[in-house]
Amino acid sequence: MAAITRLVKRTSSLPCAARRFLSQAPPHKERNVQWVFLGCPGVGKGTYASRLCNLLGVPHIATGDLVRSELASNGPLSSQLSEIVNQGKLVSDEIIISLLSKRLADGEAKGETGFILDGFPRTIKQAEILEGVTDIDLVVNLKIQEEALLAKCLGRRICNQCGGNFNVASISIKGENGRSGMVMAPLLPPAHCMSKLITRSDDTEAVVKERLRIYSEKSQPVEEFYRSRGKLLEFNLPGGIPESWPKLLQALNLYDYEEKQSVAA
Repeated sequence: MAAITRLVKRTSSLPCAARRFLSQAPPHKERNVQWVFLGCPGVGKGTYASRLCNLLGVPHIATGDLVRSELASNGPLSSQLSEIVNQGKLVSDEIIISLLSKRLADGEAKGETGFILDGFPRTIKQAEILEGVTDIDLVVNLKIQEEALLAKCLGRRICNQCGGNFNVASISIKGENGRSGMVMAPLLPPAHCMSKLITRSDDTEAVVKERLRIYSEKSQPVEEFYRSRGKLLEFNLPGGIPESWPKLLQALNLYDYEEKQSVAA
């Protein structure tokens, strides 16, 4: 009920893909939204997907988290995953699908309804398999300037005590040659986390650049897969969270009542 009081949907000016979702989606009591977030590694899929999950009352399922959880578990796939991640390569379809299938089954058993998938699908094969398993209402493709993206990836930090995600990069890009400028403030941790920050082992410049190259090569067919089905909503991040969050809500035709009340106070 809390999610409903925070959320207002205005259908009159909704983008085509999102408007189709509202007209075709089953009633709220049957299930909630089933969305996918696409975008380069480090673009902020996790940040924005998590915020929307809190707003809509659905679970946030990030394939990156599933991989890291398996790595930490010393399970049957952990050694294979460790080598893949440290080399900056993408995890295979078979491994990702195995991890995701288990997560979806666990969620269904707990009575979860709806979801936002973060980082999946990454290939046409994955998209086709997902389409055969469940209905996807809307696919949000986040984009950002490459210079800002690299800085964001290298600035990522994790608190090794609470597990919080932060970013120490302070980004300021001048607008030139028709390109918009961009300013992004760092997302710093609270004081008690500052001394506990660690960098992910795969967040080095060489690994990040290789990861982005591979993603760019593989992402276009997936984007076209959903574009051809009228489900793709492309969103260019104009800056950090303060600039991008309200515009993303506007693009999705959503309204965060609690956040507006907090700002007004």
